Amino acid sequence: MTFTGLIGRICMFPLRAIISASVALRIHPNILTFVGVLINSWAAFKLAQGHFIRAGLIMIVANIFDFIDGKVAVELGEVSKFGGFWDSVIDRFSDIALFIGLIYLYSHIQRTDYAMVASFAMMFALMTSYTRARAESLIPKCKVGFMERPERIVLFMIGAFTNRMAAVLWVILVLSIFSVADRVILTYRILRDEERTVTA
Repeated sequence: MTFTGLIGRICMFPLRAIISASVALRIHPNILTFVGVLINSWAAFKLAQGHFIRAGLIMIVANIFDFIDGKVAVELGEVSKFGGFWDSVIDRFSDIALFIGLIYLYSHIQRTDYAMVASFAMMFALMTSYTRARAESLIPKCKVGFMERPERIVLFMIGAFTNRMAAVLWVILVLSIFSVADRVILTYRILRDEERTVTA
């Protein structure tokens, strides 16, 4: 077994216990998803207060729920189209809450520059998700671009634990801009090629 594999198994042990308990109690996965957004809102509140370390720890707990809800859905046989839709909607609320916490913090300490970076990062983070959702209503798949939600959450945690949130926001902003551009360009090229094929 590799070292990373061992770490993965160690981390999965408590998660498996939580998943098993949720299944035994027959907790609906949609409830677990909602609990995740409530905990993320608590993390956003701590970000707004400037308590970054606490916010990072709370984000870890929130993302445990974000991880286990799908696993519990599978084990309970509760996988559904609405569940996927609900999970996606709640994820957007969680993302927005974290950004709003930072926007409030930077506005409160009169750092308009950081507040604007956080605002633009939020805008392009949401557009990263929207462009994929809209594109995949027109083309089979649009999963290009690096900055998706898991990467954003990891960066938020890094920023919280290292007290380098402003730098992390710049990284999220720049990579989100490239991700949106990649998805727009890919969709344009595929639709253009389809039109050429039809008219050929």
